[in-house]
Amino acid sequence: MRLVFAGTPEPAVPSLQRLLDSSRHEVVAVVTRPDAVAGRGRRVTRSPVGLLADEHGIPVFTPQKPSEPEFVAALTDLAPDCCPVVAYGALLPQRLLDIPTHGWVNLHFSLLPAWRGAAPVQAAVLAGDEFTGASTFQIEKGLDTGPVFGVVTEKIAVTDTAGVLLDRLAATGAHLLESTMDGIEDGVLQPVPQSPDGVSYAPKLDAETGHIRWDQPALAIGRRIRAVTPAPGAWTEVDGKRLKLGPVELVEETLPARTIEVRKSGVFVGTATTAVRLDQVQPQGKRMMPALDWARGARLEPGAVVE
Repeated sequence: MRLVFAGTPEPAVPSLQRLLDSSRHEVVAVVTRPDAVAGRGRRVTRSPVGLLADEHGIPVFTPQKPSEPEFVAALTDLAPDCCPVVAYGALLPQRLLDIPTHGWVNLHFSLLPAWRGAAPVQAAVLAGDEFTGASTFQIEKGLDTGPVFGVVTEKIAVTDTAGVLLDRLAATGAHLLESTMDGIEDGVLQPVPQSPDGVSYAPKLDAETGHIRWDQPALAIGRRIRAVTPAPGAWTEVDGKRLKLGPVELVEETLPARTIEVRKSGVFVGTATTAVRLDQVQPQGKRMMPALDWARGARLEPGAVVE
């Protein structure tokens, strides 16, 4: 089939690569979000999907809004059979959805109808789900409500961060998306409406989501830190200064909530239940470092607390 692929961030790259390597389909163009300022140097940077398309000499469209008449006209002229989508990052108007013969097919990183929305992987980790997965579905007007073509499942390890889990789902999801394209072309795959039961939503996370509340149970704190790693990132404050946190270890002892205790064996913080041991931390303006190295340099007063 003639495909126009839409996607933007790194997790979409395995899917695009998989379709580029396919002997059955031709990616005739790519749609991605406009170049944006990124990194410490604040340079204007092409999206990961755009960079891969450039490497393969494939035309790249970067409309500010996909409803722009010029883009609608260009897509119409391309006459794609289908438009696979992975984390494109913009809403598609109906007139665009109607252009491809087989519509737009989205790879979403959850087992729909669970965790519809922008942050399904983070939501699954935060909720303590045992399993998650990826789904391919037909895009329609509603938010991730379209009928489903296929799914793959993935067990969530107790140590998984959202970033690690998303990397696995991006790889297995790429296979699912390719097989979905194959099935649509062969006429053997029909989407099945989503169940009205088990619907949940995963809104986009902001920086405040990563602010750790130490009056919560240790288990909930550990999940939250893993859910926001690497982005938007977990953090707390010590002596009025922000401290970024990597995943923590739950330990079988108690400390008063918010209290920091520095020992030879590590840096411990009290919660509403048992304590946690900090692993890697990042003070403002510095690199990630072992928590003990930070604590020695910070020269914490006895009875210091986190906020």
